[in-house]
Amino acid sequence: MNRWPACKAKRVYAAICRNGWIVKQAKGGSHKQMIHPEYPDWGEVTWSFHDSVEIGPKMLARIAKSFKLLPEDL
Repeated sequence: MNRWPACKAKRVYAAICRNGWIVKQAKGGSHKQMIHPEYPDWGEVTWSFHDSVEIGPKMLARIAKSFKLLPEDL
C-alpha cells in the first residue's frame, strides 16, 4: 500500500517551500524551476502544477522523491 495520500497541489507546494526550496525561475502560472540553497548538488527541479489540481498517491510519491519530502511534511 502507498503511504502517500492524494491532496491538492497547493498543499504540496507549501510543504516544498517549508522544506527550504526556493523558486529560481518562473514561467507562466504553474511552471517553476526550484532549487535548494543548502544543497546545490541536487540541481534544479521543476514544479508544474496549478494550485487546484488534485495530485494522486503515485504522482505524489514521484514528486516526494525529487524534492526529498516525507509524508509527515505534508
